[in-house]
Amino acid sequence: MSFTFAPAVREQVSLLIALAGASGSGKTKSALRLAEGISPSGKIAFIDTEARRGLHYADQHRFLHADMRPPFRPERFVEGIRAAEVAGAEVVILDSFSHEYDGEGGIMDWADDLAETGVKSPGNWKEPKLAHKRMMGALLQCRATLIFCLRADEKIEIVREGGRTQVRPLGWMPICEKRFMYEMTASFTLSPDTPGKPRFDLPHKVQEQHRGFFPQGQPIDEACGQKLAAWARGGTPSPALAPPPSQPEASEPKLFGVAREKARAGREAFEDWRERLTDRQRDGLQPIAAELERLLDDADARADDRHLQPEDA
Repeated sequence: MSFTFAPAVREQVSLLIALAGASGSGKTKSALRLAEGISPSGKIAFIDTEARRGLHYADQHRFLHADMRPPFRPERFVEGIRAAEVAGAEVVILDSFSHEYDGEGGIMDWADDLAETGVKSPGNWKEPKLAHKRMMGALLQCRATLIFCLRADEKIEIVREGGRTQVRPLGWMPICEKRFMYEMTASFTLSPDTPGKPRFDLPHKVQEQHRGFFPQGQPIDEACGQKLAAWARGGTPSPALAPPPSQPEASEPKLFGVAREKARAGREAFEDWRERLTDRQRDGLQPIAAELERLLDDADARADDRHLQPEDA
């Protein structure tokens, strides 16, 4: 037989971490702090696609630096990571990895170039997507920890409700190939409003065993990296680094009911209540997020109507 089974044992695994956000959201600084926690010896390599902007942090952090220039083809990122591993890096930061998707010579440019030469869509995407797929296979086999810094855009959707056209914000979305984030061990969206702090109300991926490593409202720092590194080695974080015990969670139907009640009461009441929830409870509201936003919009509209009504004589 070609399959051999053995008892499953936790052992060393590699980490793929993505930090997405707009300019000023603290992606690069957070990546360096996280990397220093994962590799206290400073075996960190920085692949810089941003015209050497990574060097702005050279007086604050210790790392190897490589200036990557266009074209930003998938295979060039693989080449850079392999060179970093040969140089002894335990952690490789790629900033900005969004260039692989929409940078000069990235897969979008590549597909456009093929279209201009007469290759019809979707055929013009076949070769770039295959190169991206091969790159992902190589990244998943990498033994170093990879930290990807990604740009993000604030997306909106235009909907028609109640006879009115409404613009609904969808939040910050990372700029990358649409399946890229699924391969991450963990991913976070950072906001310029709260630089360096993970926002669990924005797109993110955190497994249950990692949730306590990233406390709500706290910046991503060296301690987060230490906890991740201990987990990746197959060990358990020391008591000083261990997450606090989980709190009892409200049942889903009860949580949904209270959330709807608070949303009908108005945005201020809802946000005040939501701030007191655990991270798990906040995530548990995702299935009714659109409904809650509609209720909040209705509450805002009622408040505006009351404000605009003239006072009785």
